[in-house]
Amino acid sequence: MSEKQQRLVLSIIEFLNQSIADGTVKTDDKESLEVAATLQSIFDVYLKTKEKVDGGSRSQPSSSLPQGPSAEDKAKAVQFKRSGNSLMSVKKYDEAIEAYSQAISLDSGNPIYYSNRAAAYSSKGDHLSAVGDAELALAADPKFVKAYHRLGHAQYCLSDYKASADAFERGLKLDPSNVGLKSGLQNAKSRITDDDDDGPPPLIPDDAPVSTSTGSTASGLPDMGGMADMLRGMGGGGGGMPDLASLMNNPQMMAMAQQMMSNGGLSNLMQNPAVSDMMSRMQSGDMPSMEELMSNPALRNIASQFGAGR
Repeated sequence: MSEKQQRLVLSIIEFLNQSIADGTVKTDDKESLEVAATLQSIFDVYLKTKEKVDGGSRSQPSSSLPQGPSAEDKAKAVQFKRSGNSLMSVKKYDEAIEAYSQAISLDSGNPIYYSNRAAAYSSKGDHLSAVGDAELALAADPKFVKAYHRLGHAQYCLSDYKASADAFERGLKLDPSNVGLKSGLQNAKSRITDDDDDGPPPLIPDDAPVSTSTGSTASGLPDMGGMADMLRGMGGGGGGMPDLASLMNNPQMMAMAQQMMSNGGLSNLMQNPAVSDMMSRMQSGDMPSMEELMSNPALRNIASQFGAGR
């Protein structure tokens, strides 16, 4: 508040006090004016307090600025790091991670501790956490070359070969003669293929065999060898049958359906009495189980005919 504003406020309060004293105001309004007049004392206290605070803040340096670790904390952090290194040598990776974490809690700006913990994570197979720690090491020091090696290795193990190659290349810009980075870059580039931009392969259950061919059989239908195993691995709908969404999302099924429609094999299949009976049951809501289908002699005979052309 400016000095002129302060004087105005004080003048108003003084006028109120004078009005109370000379009886200018009504008796009913006197109490309200007395309350308003007490603002002078409150205002005086505020001004005096503000002066003290302003004077103190000018005379004392700010203590709210972040302080780095003390020499004692740094020394303790080094001891935790050494303990972690010893644990790594005997493959006690979880304990090593804990030791490096203690070092980080004491000296969070040291990239070595993040890099070492990244190595421990990679050693136990937790490559995603290793990527995170390698990035933290580089955030602490973008010129810390070893962190690029940690990052490239972890990305390689995650099959992200382009990101791996990029990490090794960034490290080589800082240290062009680094043998480890050169070797890592060569390995990553050798795994990058032309179809990497097509995205990840479709998700197939671990127990579902992947067919290496979609060639036609003598009956004009695609090769059905291993078909039952593939269906079992696709998840079940009602009655043990795979649901329609699983079927339509499976690339093998889509390729086989397209081939059947293009060469007339679908028409031949639908004329088979066993298949017609199965379709009738499905339309009526009586979904046969996979075991029932595979135990049907007629359907088994069809499957054997499909496989005859391999």
